[in-house]
Amino acid sequence: MDQLNDSMVSEFVLLGLSSSWETKVFLMLTFSTLYLGIIVGNLFIIILVIADSYLHSPMYFLLANLSLIDVGLSTTTVPKMISDLPKEHRVISFHSCMTQMCFMHIMGGVEMVLLIAMAFDRYTAICKPLRYLTIMSPKICISFVIAAWVTGVVHALSQFSFVIILPFCGPNKVDSFSCDFPRIIQLPCTDRDKFEFAVAANSGFMSMGTFFLLLLSYVFILVTVWKRSSGDLSKALVTL
Repeated sequence: MDQLNDSMVSEFVLLGLSSSWETKVFLMLTFSTLYLGIIVGNLFIIILVIADSYLHSPMYFLLANLSLIDVGLSTTTVPKMISDLPKEHRVISFHSCMTQMCFMHIMGGVEMVLLIAMAFDRYTAICKPLRYLTIMSPKICISFVIAAWVTGVVHALSQFSFVIILPFCGPNKVDSFSCDFPRIIQLPCTDRDKFEFAVAANSGFMSMGTFFLLLLSYVFILVTVWKRSSGDLSKALVTL
């Protein structure tokens, strides 16, 4: 990393969530409570799915993996944010910043693919119930998870490859509570327009692609239930 980047910046200053001491205490308590709820809730789901044999189905297998990703994604940023709130000078090292960005985008990419897989699972269960167990076999479920991780890693590395080669030789203040590519890519001492476009296009493609696939799955489910319920749209909407 040091060979690829001739950066003179060794750390970044995080400016996000600067306010009065009373507000900081309130935010610390709020975010700590929410983070604890996220960790306990998602770990409970994971343990329950593993322990209860009745939940050993494709839907709950994917749900447990999604809960695991939620734990990882929140842990990547929230503890650092909570620990920084009482500090006047909030900094993060260059290497820690790069690592945080990579993990955020890996987890985000994995989560998007898992959401698509869960939508496909519900589409299969509702629209093709007789073939559900054949289509959503354990092998297919594991393949979905592997594909999700591969997609997340490729997505993060494709973003990371644009940032790591940039020369950071001056500004080091990030107007956020965590490191992220859109913020960091505004700081290099070079023409950054093409890099901003590449990062935005990469993330935009992932986000919009996921959105349209999810939307398409819901349309298929809605139409299928509507037809099978003799045109009863209310029942179709409830199922959806």
